[in-house]
Amino acid sequence: MFLALRELGFARGRFALMGAVISLIALLVVLLSGLAAGLTNDGVSGLRSMPATSFAFSKGTITDNAFSRSLVDPQQLAAWKDTPGVAAAEPLGVSSVHGTANGQQTDLTLFGVEPSGFLSPAVSRGESLSGPAGIVVSETARAKGLDLGSTVTLDRIGVELTVVGFTKGQATFGHVNVAYLPLATWRLIASGAAKPGPPAQAQVDAVAYRYASAVAVRSAAGATPDLAAIDARAGTVSMTKPQAFNASPGYQPETLTLTMIQVFLYAISSLVVGAFFTVWTIQRKHELAVLRAIGASAGYLLRDGLAQAAMLLGAFTALGVGAAVVLGALMPSTAPFSLEPAPVAVATALTIGLGLAGAGVAILRIARVDPLTALGGNR
Repeated sequence: MFLALRELGFARGRFALMGAVISLIALLVVLLSGLAAGLTNDGVSGLRSMPATSFAFSKGTITDNAFSRSLVDPQQLAAWKDTPGVAAAEPLGVSSVHGTANGQQTDLTLFGVEPSGFLSPAVSRGESLSGPAGIVVSETARAKGLDLGSTVTLDRIGVELTVVGFTKGQATFGHVNVAYLPLATWRLIASGAAKPGPPAQAQVDAVAYRYASAVAVRSAAGATPDLAAIDARAGTVSMTKPQAFNASPGYQPETLTLTMIQVFLYAISSLVVGAFFTVWTIQRKHELAVLRAIGASAGYLLRDGLAQAAMLLGAFTALGVGAAVVLGALMPSTAPFSLEPAPVAVATALTIGLGLAGAGVAILRIARVDPLTALGGNR
């Protein structure tokens, strides 16, 4: 009786070796989960934090990097505003720039928004958007040397923008820190009419450029607007917010690659654990046969073996996850790595669950063997 517990103590060397393999797999799976979450945040955290439900782009815009390819006009914006089920619709300007701040080169993604609109970011430090030369930058930009009052001078055009606030948490797009600025200032820069120095209100007011990159849409509470019908009327093409993540440069290839690696790791984990328990169960075939001969059912042997596998998987998976959490805490702040509770819990559950599935298949196969045959009664 209690064969599983006795074997764990008797063959502790073999179980420790197998446990080390399980711990390494769990470590790798959790680290990959952290890397996937970190890359996702680094790629689309600026979009994810927006209180929009969908984005409308100019008709014919392809999904890849849509924010940089699209241009919507005031008529298209008006068509979205005058639609039942849409609580608000605002223009959003998106462009990438290079600049210099505090003697260092810096890259930014400019998000042009209405300062009083629902896209205007909440700040953790400093002030909200107001004047034409002020920008609110991602909290992570502080690691790049930006601080309140820092002046960012854009390359080639010499426009000077002053940091007036920081967002609450990370706001990045395409692995570049986001800088929110008034839409009118974004249009001044996008039109090519900007002059060196801080943008003046008179310059901003004189710009005739009225385009934006996309229309950010917020649905009314409980409403589900017919995006296809509105697109047909407005001459746009819409994406829900999760779909718009693919419009971030490199987002889809990165997520697909990491997902494939994780799937293969889960498959390898299941196969490795299953192979170990197959060999282990074959080696103890005679002991299982004795238990069957004295009245143990196949279900009892399966539960006994799965309990053994569960103890092994649970203990060593916890060890691997703990090591991954420690390593994750030691990651440099510049690394795109984020250990979030939900992905870690999913990775842990899948590692244990698939391992148990592999072990169950191996144990059930042997547990169904006739005890007389297993004990050599055919000789």
